[in-house]
Amino acid sequence: TMPGGGRINQHQWLYFVAGALTSITVTHFFARIRLEKSKSNDEDDSSKDSGDQRLRAFVQDDALSPHRKLSPLPEEYRAEQLSRNSLYFGSDALDKKIRPSSVAVIGVGGVGSHAAHLLARSGVEHLTLVDFDNVTLSSLNRHACATLSDVGTPKVECLRKFLAEVCPDCVVTTHCQMYTDVDGKTILLDEGVAGGKKSKFDYIADCIDDVPTKVALMAHCIELGVRVLSCMGAGGKADPTRIHIGDLASASRDPLAAKVRYALRRRLDDDMLSVIDGPSADGLSMLEAVYSSEKVTVRLSELTDEQANDPGKFGAVGGMRLRVVPVLGTMPAIMGMAMAARIITEIGGKCFSPVPAERVGKNVRHKLYQRFMTREKNLQKGVKQEEKERKKNNIWTGPVQIDDGSVEYIMSELWRNRCAMTREGLGKVMGLARWDLSKPSIPSNIVLLTAGALAKFDKLGGSREFMIDGDDAIIRKNIDRRLSSIKDIVADSLEF
Repeated sequence: TMPGGGRINQHQWLYFVAGALTSITVTHFFARIRLEKSKSNDEDDSSKDSGDQRLRAFVQDDALSPHRKLSPLPEEYRAEQLSRNSLYFGSDALDKKIRPSSVAVIGVGGVGSHAAHLLARSGVEHLTLVDFDNVTLSSLNRHACATLSDVGTPKVECLRKFLAEVCPDCVVTTHCQMYTDVDGKTILLDEGVAGGKKSKFDYIADCIDDVPTKVALMAHCIELGVRVLSCMGAGGKADPTRIHIGDLASASRDPLAAKVRYALRRRLDDDMLSVIDGPSADGLSMLEAVYSSEKVTVRLSELTDEQANDPGKFGAVGGMRLRVVPVLGTMPAIMGMAMAARIITEIGGKCFSPVPAERVGKNVRHKLYQRFMTREKNLQKGVKQEEKERKKNNIWTGPVQIDDGSVEYIMSELWRNRCAMTREGLGKVMGLARWDLSKPSIPSNIVLLTAGALAKFDKLGGSREFMIDGDDAIIRKNIDRRLSSIKDIVADSLEF
């Protein structure tokens, strides 16, 4: 019966029952979905908690060992630890290039400690640390990991202990000694190679702060054919925007770099001097430097009367470092990080092309562009004349493919402001030329040449196809390799 006294007919009753059943079914359906979702979240949280608990238990168990040295991480943990690097480099590059690589960091103070710990965090699993010095109270304003409890202990052991906590898979070898000209080379040698002419390292990070030791290390690296990245002066400077990576010859406004260049020139044989003057045509240099082009504005501390009267009693080693260098802790840290970035990207196959400190003015770039345009117009006139005379040629005669704004990119990033043939830098009259006349004037087909090299290039025929003999063939091969690498970089950036 209905509230008004009427009766519910059979059809109304069926509609009522059907609606009720539908409501119950829908409610039950969504309740089950919520329950299953809740269980799934609980399982995920439980799994995550379980994983975190296993990792904490793993660390705590190792903490009870007498030597406080963590065992290598299980591969699942190690893979997660390096997951961001794997995404950047690719799993193959990480596992086959970076993790098996071996790097030596010579000098692990303010610069070296930051370089070393970031190399380890980035996946390098074989590090050798060399330093004779101990942690001091004054070290704490710039050292990457030293604490008050480390004061008085060797810097190499302080860093080894820290890396064991963060990257237990990294095998760290320490040498608590000064790198010297006499026995330092033995640290670099691969004992498994007869004759002692090969280094066991893929890269050397030079973070030494005195000239004789720095020069000895560089000379040994040149002799053994191992690449070295050298840090120049970090003291007395503060501007992070003036930090650069480049060949040793381009390091400007750096007194340490000037002294190192002078000492190296006196030490090396004539056939080795080219390594100081800059990179080869493929853009790589055996000697590279991280340096600041900022002018030093603060002076060394003055000697006390006692130090001046008997300097042998003071300093870290035999009168060394008597006058203290004012150091803002941020500069060594940034320079050490820059070193780690350069080394790890080269090992991992994703090297970048640093922008040099020497920047070409707008007027100079405009003149270069105008001369290039004139050169191309003259070339087209010559082609038209040859066509009239029915002579065959294979010269591309379309419009110029670069503009005024492309010149800085070609000079700075492609050729680092150096002649592609002679490797001479700024200070010479420069010009641009198409490398292969059968191809258009795109950046990856343009070379930067001094006036003398350009005249020689034109005398040979003005195209790579005529450079077929002796040194010309070697230059052609190097330039081809450099331009090919630029094509790859441009293609990658366009695809990205």
